[in-house]
Amino acid sequence: MSDKPVRVRIAPSPTGDPHVGTAYVGLINYAFARQNGGQFILRIEDTDQERSTRASEQAIFDALRWVGLSWDEGPDVGGPLGPYRQSERTEIYRKHVRDLIDLGFAYPCFCTPEELNAIRLRQRDLKQNTGYDGTCRHIPKDEAIRRMDAGETCVIRLKVPEGKTVVHDRLRGDVEIENSQVDDQILLKSDGFPTYHLANVVDDHLMGITHVIRAEEWISSTPKHLMLYEAFGWEPPTFVHLPLLRNHDKSKISKRKNPVSLLYFKQIGILPEAMLNFLAMLGHSMPDEREKFTLTEFVNEFSFDRISLGGPVFDLEKLIWLNGVHIREMDDDELARRIVGLMFTPEAMKPLIPLIKERIRTLGDYPEHVSYFNAPQIDVPLIDIWKAGKGMTTAQIAKMLKETVEFLDGIREFDARWLEEGLRTFCEQKEYQVKTLFMMLRLCITGRKATPPLFDVFVVLGKAAVGQRIRAAADAIAAWKPPAA
Repeated sequence: MSDKPVRVRIAPSPTGDPHVGTAYVGLINYAFARQNGGQFILRIEDTDQERSTRASEQAIFDALRWVGLSWDEGPDVGGPLGPYRQSERTEIYRKHVRDLIDLGFAYPCFCTPEELNAIRLRQRDLKQNTGYDGTCRHIPKDEAIRRMDAGETCVIRLKVPEGKTVVHDRLRGDVEIENSQVDDQILLKSDGFPTYHLANVVDDHLMGITHVIRAEEWISSTPKHLMLYEAFGWEPPTFVHLPLLRNHDKSKISKRKNPVSLLYFKQIGILPEAMLNFLAMLGHSMPDEREKFTLTEFVNEFSFDRISLGGPVFDLEKLIWLNGVHIREMDDDELARRIVGLMFTPEAMKPLIPLIKERIRTLGDYPEHVSYFNAPQIDVPLIDIWKAGKGMTTAQIAKMLKETVEFLDGIREFDARWLEEGLRTFCEQKEYQVKTLFMMLRLCITGRKATPPLFDVFVVLGKAAVGQRIRAAADAIAAWKPPAA
């Protein structure tokens, strides 16, 4: 494949805020493509119709452009091999699935949810690995196709062959997996939409992707993809599985322990060039070990041989330190422009003005009243949170706050009215005092007892910042010792 023009892609799902992991993987793909004079493609994997939204898709575009990445082909810029949204390619997937059925590499499965559950229970009782047992494999092909064409509800499964599959990974060498560990995966769901595995392989082939550079969590899925390449008779791409971003405790980075939304980092004033610089340091080292460098310098020096598989730690303090280095080396006029652009443009000020208009007497009062909106961290008055608990232990308060943020994570529409109604219902279910929780939340996210309407503040701050502040307060109060009575 070395003689083919390099074509790489990222394929995020538009189901929430754009993730730092998307920018991290995107940066590596971008650097490899630019270094080799190749093409970098953005594809949107929106086959999860219940969770995918165009607003999230637009946020991905905006966040990746903010951080400094551009793509050669994609839903918003077009290209010769589109469409670049999977939801617009369903007929392509159905045709390819029918080809697999006709060739004998896939089959319709008519098992109901109840039958599938019975299979799992039986396997569990027998202490077997759980997974589909191939019941519908044994239906004669002609009969299965007749039932499928007659409209009987079914999914389409890949007929996994016996033997073993070897994944050739650019960073890890050969990874061998027994096919007996892979069940007959679903390729096409009963609603006619593909699963990730089918869409991924078909799109990568038809879009001419030469190198699949993605996170290591997809290694276990790669045998399924290689089986599909073999069934179709296609040459697979080169696979490169990058180490996952980690928390300090080596667990996979998640919003439960770190902010992960690119929008959050933009909101608190992280410079896009500092963010890219930081991401480029995660798992990759420069030949001279320097820590501050530009995107162009990274592209020029990038090498898969310089990637460490040790699991790069996403250190928020290191990011803020590096951001400070970039700020101190910035021209004064440019820094002033950046600060104004973040905090004092009409677009930035418009949602804040209604919240503080009745609270200020001079224009000079404005900064003090809005200071907590863009702060990366706030001073949480733990003693006030404890006092608001009225007899609760710090452990009980921490538990309540963590349960609250888990509830907030599940809210799709961050609307003030729905937030208030939802949290009041949450309090009834958990038997928490509404007034107590609302005061604690006010203190957690603003550090103040008196603020504009709480849920209007929630909306302006955004889900990522609200969640991060409540989690930080919960951790802090759990480790805090209240004063002796």
